[in-house]
Amino acid sequence: MNAERLASMKAGAWLINTSRGPLVDEAALAESLNSSHLGGAGLDVLCKEPMEKGNPLRTAKNCLITPHIAWATLEARTRLIDQVVANIAAWQHGASINVVNA
Repeated sequence: MNAERLASMKAGAWLINTSRGPLVDEAALAESLNSSHLGGAGLDVLCKEPMEKGNPLRTAKNCLITPHIAWATLEARTRLIDQVVANIAAWQHGASINVVNA
């Protein structure tokens, strides 16, 4: 998403990026947000993580940035905890589950 593509978006639209940070030109996005062309942005990924001090999105208007945790729904975290508990219980009984390096 470069400046030209951002400018072609409907005024007031929101840009959501949960895939890959480098897909979005962060300086162009900040400019589009600060000019109020875009209504906002929701980002779970950035070009460089953790965010650098000089990143223009840090002060951009209506820019919501999460710490790369879009995958972490309640269901996903619950499933992970259940797997850890099952692995520990199996280990305590001399068994192995979810073996990666067999």
